[in-house]
Amino acid sequence: MKMIIQIFFILSLVSSISFASVQDFCVADPKGPQSPSGYSCKDPEQVTENDFAFSGLAKAGNTSNIIKAAVTPAFAPAFAGTNGLGVSLARLDLAGGGVIPLHTHPGASEALVVIQGTICAGFISSANKVYLKTLNRGDSMIFPQGLLHFQLNSGKGPALAFVAFGSSSPGLQILPFALFANDLPSELVEATTFLSDEEVKKLKGVLGGTN
Repeated sequence: MKMIIQIFFILSLVSSISFASVQDFCVADPKGPQSPSGYSCKDPEQVTENDFAFSGLAKAGNTSNIIKAAVTPAFAPAFAGTNGLGVSLARLDLAGGGVIPLHTHPGASEALVVIQGTICAGFISSANKVYLKTLNRGDSMIFPQGLLHFQLNSGKGPALAFVAFGSSSPGLQILPFALFANDLPSELVEATTFLSDEEVKKLKGVLGGTN
């Protein structure tokens, strides 16, 4: 029995060592190669405190666009110190009627905190169940990794939120743009969405798609 306990102790020790970080950080070097696990590391001798600070979220984004919204990301390499740490941030500005359309982050879950205004937010599970909530100042909501979700300004004035991601590079795919802002042939879009030719051509015209 004593030997079994010793074996389990040794295995747990080896396991903890094998998964431990071999360095304190890996500040992104945008000039180096990028892999699925992140950017290559900047020379530690060239790293400064500025690599671990980011002021880009202090300024409101430009919401003069078709969705009346702006997302200001603080991902690697813009916020180089986040590289490899499994965390990043973003600022979300929504003008009146602004919306972040249905989209996914294939690389991370998301947590949102409302700072100003009222935001209607929700996500759709893989079982097609809708989870919908109206969020006011100080409220928060999480969106599981890879699931379609959205945010909509449902108040009377501008809305502001900050979001955090469980990855330094969460990725992004916006559903309407994926369908209607590229050169995917219209007949394929119609066949896979059950929309009419007229509807597809109209949406492609609005979002800049061709074909």
